[in-house]
Order: sequence, then C-alpha cells, then structure tokens
Amino acid sequence: MKEVLYNLIKRLFFWMLIFGFSRLLFLLWEINTLKAEHITVYETLQGFWFALSLDIATACYLLVFTFVILVLYAVFRSNWLLLIDRIYTLLALIASFLITTAELGIYEEWKTKLPYKALFHLNHPAEIYHSTSGVIFFILVVLLIIQVLLWYFIYYRYFRLKNIMTGFKIVPSILLILTPGFLFLGIRGGWAEIPINQSQSYYSKHNILNLAAVNSGYAFLISANENFAYKNENPFKFMDQKKAEEIVVRLHETRTDTTISILKNNRPNIVILIMESWTGDVIESLSGAAGITPEFKKLEKNGILFTQLYATGNRSEQGIESVNSGFPATPITSLTHHLDKIPKLPGLAKILNAEGYSSSFYFGGQLIYGGIKSYLMVNGFDRVLEETDFNPDLPRGKLGIFDEHMFDELLSGLKTEKQPFLAELFTISSHSPYDQPKDTIILFAESENDFLNSVYYTDQCLGEFFRKARLEGWYDNTLFVIVADHSHNSQFNRPILSKDYRRIPLLFCGGVVKDEYRGIQMSRISSQNDIPGTLLHQLGLPDDDFFWSRNLFNPYTPEFAYFEATEGVGWVCPDGYFVYHRRIENFAEISIVAEKKDSVIMEGKAYLQVLFQRFLDL
Repeated sequence: MKEVLYNLIKRLFFWMLIFGFSRLLFLLWEINTLKAEHITVYETLQGFWFALSLDIATACYLLVFTFVILVLYAVFRSNWLLLIDRIYTLLALIASFLITTAELGIYEEWKTKLPYKALFHLNHPAEIYHSTSGVIFFILVVLLIIQVLLWYFIYYRYFRLKNIMTGFKIVPSILLILTPGFLFLGIRGGWAEIPINQSQSYYSKHNILNLAAVNSGYAFLISANENFAYKNENPFKFMDQKKAEEIVVRLHETRTDTTISILKNNRPNIVILIMESWTGDVIESLSGAAGITPEFKKLEKNGILFTQLYATGNRSEQGIESVNSGFPATPITSLTHHLDKIPKLPGLAKILNAEGYSSSFYFGGQLIYGGIKSYLMVNGFDRVLEETDFNPDLPRGKLGIFDEHMFDELLSGLKTEKQPFLAELFTISSHSPYDQPKDTIILFAESENDFLNSVYYTDQCLGEFFRKARLEGWYDNTLFVIVADHSHNSQFNRPILSKDYRRIPLLFCGGVVKDEYRGIQMSRISSQNDIPGTLLHQLGLPDDDFFWSRNLFNPYTPEFAYFEATEGVGWVCPDGYFVYHRRIENFAEISIVAEKKDSVIMEGKAYLQVLFQRFLDL
C-alpha cells in the first residue's frame, strides 16, 4: 500500500507546482502594474508563502477523487481506472488554466479574481472578444493551449499513476486508512477553530499581491457557491425596479442640509471600538438589566447615546462592513466574501487617509473569519494587526488574546501613532466560548450567564482603558465611537428575527465632544451603516460615495432602520415596524399604524430590492 501513498504525495506536489506556476505567470503578466505601485521583489515573493495554505486546501480537494482511484486500482488492478485518472486530470487542468488565463485577460478591467458572474459573459462570445484587443485575445488562447499541453505532458511523464502493487504492510496500511482524515484537515486548513478561507492569503496593502496569493480555483468555487442561490438575479424583486429606486432615493433625501456640530474641532482623532455581540439588552439605558455594563453607563455621562439604533446584519463581517463602508448587510451572503466587490466599496479609512490621517485596526483573533482581513486590507488601513502580530506570551483563550490585553495594545500603539489618527479595535472576549479570565458575577440569566459575564468582563476592560486613555496627550482631541458589530441572545431570549433583538448601542464620547452635548440621548431611529456618513459630516468632508449612510446629526434626516432577516427584510420607522421573510412569504413580526401599513411595507421591501440589486451590480 505504500505505493498508493507515494503516488498521492507526488500528485499533491504536482498541483502545488501548477498553482505556483500560475501565480508566477500572473505576476509576470502584470509586471508593469507591480512597477507602477513600487512593489518590491521581496514583498512580491512573500505571496508564495502566504499562498501555501489555500493551495494545499485546493490540492486536497482535487486529491479526493485521485485517492479513490488509487485505492480502487490497488485492489482491482484495472487499466480503465488509469484511463479515468488521465481524463480527470486533463479536465482539471483545463478548468484550472481556463480560470487563471481568464484572470490575465480581465484583471486590468476588473481588478479581481475571476468571479462566478463572469460565466454569464460566455453567452456572448463576441462581447468577450471585443472587450480586449485581438492580439491579447489570441495570445491568451494560445497560452491556454500551451499550458494545458505542457502540464499534461509533465503529468503523463512524471506524475501519472504507476507502480501500484498489492500486498499488506502494517505501517503503510495504517497511514492509508488515515489519509482521508489528512485530506479533510488539508481542505479545512488544519485544526484551528476557524476553517480556512480566502482571507488567509491576504498580507499586503497592495491588492494585486493579495489577489495573486489567493488560489484562483478556490476563489472561483467560493464565488460560485455564494452566487448559486440567486445566479445574478435579484430574488427580492417585489415591484418595478424604477418605482423601487424612486422610493429609496426619496427615503435618503433631506429637506435641509443642516448638521449639528458636536465636536470642538473638525480634525479630531477617531477611535472606533467595535464590541463583539453587545446587544442593547446589556445596556441599562436601553432597557437592559442594571449591572452588566456599569463602565459603559459611566461613559454615557460624557457622550451621546443613540437609543434606537439597529445592527444591519447578524455577523461580524457585516457589522464591520457597515461601520466602515456604510453598506448595509445583505441577506443570503455577506459582501466581504466577494473579492470582486470589495474594492468597489467606499471606505472610511480611504477617505481619512487622503486627509492626512494614519489608520490602524486591532483584533486579538484571526481576521480570516468572514473575509474580514481581505476587506480591511482593501479598505485602506495602514496597519491591520491580528493575533499573530502581538506578543505570543500574551494570555489568550481559544479564539484569541483577551480583551484587557488588546485594549493595552491599542493604547500602546496610539502612543506612537501619527495624529490625527483613525484607530479601530474589535473585541473578542464576549464571543463564545466565553473563556475570559474573570470570576462569575452575573447569575440571573440561566443559559446566557456565560455570555453576560463575558460582556461584564469586557465592560471592565473598557472602563480601565478609558481611565488610562484620559492620561494621554491625545485624549482631549479624540472622538470615541463605541458600537456593537451585531446583537446576541440575552436574558430576554428574544426571537432572532424580532426588531428588539437587533437593537445595539452606539455612543459618541471623548474629550473632543462639546460640553453641551455630553450626557444626552438621541431616540432617532437609525442604523449601524449611518456611522461613516455621520462622521464625515462632523469633519466637514463629502460623503457622496456613502449613499446608504445618513447624517444622524441632521435633524431633517428621515428616520428609519433596515436589517437583513436571513432571507428577508426588517424595517423600523416612526409609523411602526415589520420583519418579512421571503421563504415563508409572511411576516415574522408586524406592528404598523393601520393607515400607513401599505406604504411602510412598500418602503421596506423597496429598500431591500434596491440594496440587493446594487450589491449584484457591484
């Protein structure tokens, strides 16, 4: 049986060579782009190292079928199995090189990996031909043929199945039995809590290097999987598109462009603290129980608390995307999973970097979760720091470094950060498994006691952070924005599709807030994705690219909040609210003033229809 393992290892090496070759070809093809962006050879070559995990995962996917053929051949010794392997390898080579060669043709225009939606262009071959020069098209076709023929020859000469003998030896046989497990680990990316995804290969501020490091076949399959449910068709089409667009434009119109300035100057430092899973139910001022977040309650006295703000999604990547790009969460899929769409989003860091701000993002865990790392890299942050970038001796739980130490890391980093700065910290300890290093304090919530105690722990860390931050020279010119990434089940055990479940805290505070605005509450119905638009208005900067993000300090801004409801829409406005789920074609919740019922429902559905269409069009 050792010959089976030997051939399998050889085939793994074969695919790794192909992936490396395709990556090198792409970089050479885009050599002028690399020069124009002043990318060093060293940084370029780093991509081959960061690509290994995804390359191995992709190779392991391909090896599953090869393993089955090998085992069957070892048992039956039938030549038709060898023929099947050759056909399979040829088809896999054609598919692989078709994807990578197509990327050479589309990169200049699309600046992305080959997305699933590109297949729709195959319905119009003339369009493909006319979209590029005849010479380039011819070169790409010839290149595709040469690559397939060359690597099939290499496969046939050095890597085809042969010398597979029968017989039993204990050690090889045990290894053979364990091989499916090894393949599964390779596909999953190892033993880590979070399975591998495309963010694993992101390492540079230059998006072309990140895209080169991402395995093309893997990226294409993820794109196909994410798009398969709707195949570029909007599944939320409730009315004529023009009518829906008119409704949504009207919803974003303001009668008077008046901004209440809450800041002492318009170029403050900005620190955004994104609190993992902080539902409104843990905030006493939002009708939550007392004693869960006492430090947050103290901070309310020095800032502005929004009491009717809703998370647009129920995943961390959706919250971070909303806070930074002002783009609401979409049902079915998260935008951060689509590498072709991410670069087209506006970004708070991009805008502020152009205004002389430095920018950084801190997280004590692994940012590959939900494609967050790739989103942040493209969003323009100067520094993106995660678990592996900090002292390996820092105490940590299963998911990463405990919040108390990450707050200290943020403080340490801000001591040397060039001002003005934008800095963001995404906390981690209030995410399961809630293994924070503190005693149990809260005992009233039965199944959610662990969660509530983790929030209490992070709240204590938050209070200590502010006590230290007030001693820093930059504090008086700093605006702190404290907001949750999404909500969580609480002591009230609300249904996940309910309006009240989705409510989260938002607090603007800090030394730069004018005295007359400290300690007030705003009951304006608002959304997480309104944060960047609001901040830009406070800084006197244009927010034209942030269509979905409103200015919450303009008293004439229309009041409403949207959230995705798995496969539907949640809608909250002064006339009531509803939660509609497409699968059940019914309302999970509804409470609207009778005479406004039809118009309110139409507004909410129009919002989702237009939002999802713009998502598809990105």
